[in-house]
Amino acid sequence: MSEEFGTGFGNVIREARKKQGWSQAELGEKSRLSRPTIARAEANNDVTTATITKIAQALGLTFELKDRA
Repeated sequence: MSEEFGTGFGNVIREARKKQGWSQAELGEKSRLSRPTIARAEANNDVTTATITKIAQALGLTFELKDRA
């Protein structure tokens, strides 16, 4: 996920999910999260890094935090 955290990770998640042909519910099952949690992540709402990591892993994406310094 190359986009800066907070500015577009939801779009990355949504596009990767659609590329897999999965619904939000299917991604929720694969990441062991609820469908509303997937929807919050895709809407760039307040979700934890642990949640984003679970979603990224289910989608085969890499999630990394970088120091801005």
